[in-house]
Amino acid sequence: MASKQEVRHQSLIRPIIASVEPFAAIAGGDLHIRGDNLAASGRPVVKLGNEFAHLVVAGDSYIIARVPESAVAGDLVVSSGDHASDLFETHIGIQVADSLHPVANPAIDQEGNVYSTFSGSRGQKSPVSIYKIDTNYSPKPFVTDLMNPTGLAFDREGLLYASSRYDGIIYQITPTGNMSVYAEGMGVATGIAFDGEENLYVGDRSGTIFKISRSRQIYVFATLEPSIAAYHLAFGQEDYLYVTGPTTSSFDSVYRISKAGEVETFCRGVGRPQGIAFDAEGHLYVAASLAGRRGIIRIDQSRKPEQFLSGPGIVGLAFSPSQALILATHNALFRVDVNIAGRPMP
Repeated sequence: MASKQEVRHQSLIRPIIASVEPFAAIAGGDLHIRGDNLAASGRPVVKLGNEFAHLVVAGDSYIIARVPESAVAGDLVVSSGDHASDLFETHIGIQVADSLHPVANPAIDQEGNVYSTFSGSRGQKSPVSIYKIDTNYSPKPFVTDLMNPTGLAFDREGLLYASSRYDGIIYQITPTGNMSVYAEGMGVATGIAFDGEENLYVGDRSGTIFKISRSRQIYVFATLEPSIAAYHLAFGQEDYLYVTGPTTSSFDSVYRISKAGEVETFCRGVGRPQGIAFDAEGHLYVAASLAGRRGIIRIDQSRKPEQFLSGPGIVGLAFSPSQALILATHNALFRVDVNIAGRPMP
């Protein structure tokens, strides 16, 4: 039987996790672990569930652990020698679809089905343009013969809208996948979003935000600096339109535009911002990098950015009815159970 002194000695060298940041991660993302005695009995080992993480930094009070490809949602533990920390809850994304090519946010209908694109390079015709991934995460072809689909959005009636950066057309798509032209002449049409009055806004990445009324009248709503990739749009509180558009700079901005079309900088200093979405509390989530760390950045109403999720290659995001976060990377979709409700449709 161990003496009191031996028990006390063991507790002193047992790894103790004080914090793990950010809140969530997907495969390839980095978790920053802070604590005490993390390497007191030799080089530390980090496990997520039953999978070992690669250690980028391994110190006694600070570890950077990279989430392995095979990791699923599970608890994190740090071991050093014969000693292990208590379990620490993590939020790790699970891949739910692959062989896609999203370039913006996925779209989610009221039943929780996810819609994502195979966008392809400019002028590339793909056999399937948009996939529907059901609630069992089984992907099925939904739309064909749409060149370079980019932005996706639903209206209140459950019709899906898709922009084509190839021909500048906005397409309207029924629940059975039948497609018709909704509006033309949108330039290099990328991100799309509806306001509370059901006007549709379209980002032409060459520098224009168009407004299309329900009667399909087209207006120039605002002008911005051209983007090298796409504009991404989302409506927030008080009917402000929020816009990202990555440039060649690593120090980009998130803009917001008033109902009168007045443009202001909402947040500065994020790297290559892409897809954006709001939660029900008014926090803005952006696929971007912050201080060189790629993933999802959360910005509160005080305009302070913080890293919410770590992971490479994320281009878009959307909240599901089950309060999960659906992430789109360059070729796959991930689900992260974050227990956060998305902003209801305006």
